[in-house]
Amino acid sequence: MMSKPYKLYFITGSQDLYGEDTLKKAAQHSREITEHLNSRLGDAAHIECMPVVRNSEEIADTCRKASCDRDCVGVIVWMHTFSPAKMWIKGLQRLHKPLCHLHTQYNETLPYDTIDMDFMNLNQSAHGDREFGFILARLGIKRHVVVGYYKDERTVSELRRFAEVAKAISFSENLKLAMFGSNMREVAVTDGDRVESQIKYGWEVNYYGIGDLNELVSKVTPAEAEEKLRDYLSMYELRTQDTGAVLEQAKMEIALRRFLHSGGFKAFTDTFQDLHGLTQLPGLAVQRLMGEGYGFAAEGDYKTAALCAILWKMAECRAGATGFMEDYTYDMKDGLVLGAHMLEVSPAFAADKPSIEVHPLSIGDKSAPARLVFSGIPKDRNTCDAIAVCMTDMGKGFRMICAEIELVAQPKPMPKLPVARLMWKLKPDFETGAKKWLEAGGGHHTVVSSALTMEDIELFAKLTDTELIVIK
Repeated sequence: MMSKPYKLYFITGSQDLYGEDTLKKAAQHSREITEHLNSRLGDAAHIECMPVVRNSEEIADTCRKASCDRDCVGVIVWMHTFSPAKMWIKGLQRLHKPLCHLHTQYNETLPYDTIDMDFMNLNQSAHGDREFGFILARLGIKRHVVVGYYKDERTVSELRRFAEVAKAISFSENLKLAMFGSNMREVAVTDGDRVESQIKYGWEVNYYGIGDLNELVSKVTPAEAEEKLRDYLSMYELRTQDTGAVLEQAKMEIALRRFLHSGGFKAFTDTFQDLHGLTQLPGLAVQRLMGEGYGFAAEGDYKTAALCAILWKMAECRAGATGFMEDYTYDMKDGLVLGAHMLEVSPAFAADKPSIEVHPLSIGDKSAPARLVFSGIPKDRNTCDAIAVCMTDMGKGFRMICAEIELVAQPKPMPKLPVARLMWKLKPDFETGAKKWLEAGGGHHTVVSSALTMEDIELFAKLTDTELIVIK
């Protein structure tokens, strides 16, 4: 799923009080800062330097332009000089993109021998940014504040975080999700208010009968399925003689791709309780799509499927894996969580070459499905920091819960476990982590990411005004 050309507007605030020379220097400095940031952040988003704004009309026009530009995912705002905050009210009220308030200077140090009032009038971010910070607080605008010299690694890193979270928010606002079937019967935590999620996050979540998918499966030709099988054999180790089951998953993958592409869907769900017409529960087919960035969650859990796609988008420029996961069972003696699902674990987590296997599924009353089997972290690596995130509907609003975890190598072989799996330790310890998760109402379905951090989730929650409970 290729990225579109996302961009951020870089807006520099000033006023007419200081004369043309000062404004020209402010514009030149802004261009230099933008050029430097693009050299460091260009893979995440292109930063477009806007003309220096001097009054409420220019500010409103620029904010309106940002809000209407479909490729603009956010704005970075910096006060090079003093810019009276009443001028910003009308523009900020028209801004509907995430905002980063950059508190920096063009100069890193003071020119002690030559500093004069011309220098002071131009380089007064310490003055102007406090005025701007006040009006943001007065208007209650959620923003990411980054403080530091613009060339410093930490400053660049925080701007990158903002760019990646802003991209994810833009992606979320345009996310379309297909539910094949509905929620698993009698299950509470995976359900939710789809209308409210569209109002708050922009998700278009709609139901589709499994017959819609089954019709596409029936139209896949044997030649197409055989070609897909050859792709599998070039990438995975085949550990089954039941190639018929594998071919059936190949047909499902082709059909799913066609359905998702034709409808512009970036996430989907299914449920083992609604498979009429399908011979298997989609396994290998779903794993392959998740490995490419499609959001997925089982049993109709649309919130986790949406979150899966959004966090993948957020992490797409980073090393590491992001995907759907379920807390399945424990080794309580060693304080370990075994995460897995019936079939659907993303191969992005695979420590080595996955194998294709066919095993009976003890639920769903269908034929034995093909799936990818692997463990999630190589023994020579031992551990890997990660996070586990879930989203719940608490009735009065959505709640995100995020825990820091430590992925660990599987301590012993599991020769009879026919599914992909991860293992991890809860932080700060098993008892505290599990207790706080339960007290917060955290679900068993999560998105696990070794690419993202707690700080990324905190920023996403802040900019989307989502309740967040942090477990450390």
